[in-house]
Amino acid sequence: MVLREDHPDDADARCGRLNLLLSCRSRAGLEPSIDQLADLLEPLGIASFRAGSGDEAADVIRRTEIHIAVVDLSIPLTGESPGAKPAGGRILQLLRRLDPAPPTVLVRPRQPAARESARSLSEALRDGAFAVVDRPINLETMLEVMRRVVRRHYADHWPAA
Repeated sequence: MVLREDHPDDADARCGRLNLLLSCRSRAGLEPSIDQLADLLEPLGIASFRAGSGDEAADVIRRTEIHIAVVDLSIPLTGESPGAKPAGGRILQLLRRLDPAPPTVLVRPRQPAARESARSLSEALRDGAFAVVDRPINLETMLEVMRRVVRRHYADHWPAA
């Protein structure tokens, strides 16, 4: 998969916009709400940088200042090969090393049991996640989470404002 930037001008994205890393599995039709999210946020001054693998996400993190990150825990390390090792944890480690570490929204598979769901939610929040969203991703839920992130971490104004 080729990294697709929704805002191709890196200089503008680094200097005058809030940069959003969207690292989610993106096989055809799997997460249309991620495409919609990027399209809805772009006119508001939020540049979305999509990554379909852990390696692509690491590349975006190295070359772009990230202000908010959406991390799919089941994203493959490299490409869409069957049985690829999930790289969500690796992406989280890279993000935590940034100074300042961006607020992170985790996307996880739906949990089979309430106890497992509560345990993984607790672990994610303890590890510093801002929010945890279950698959399938609901667009309205993600928009509300983004609103809360901007309000809490950027006082309703992102770095460009």
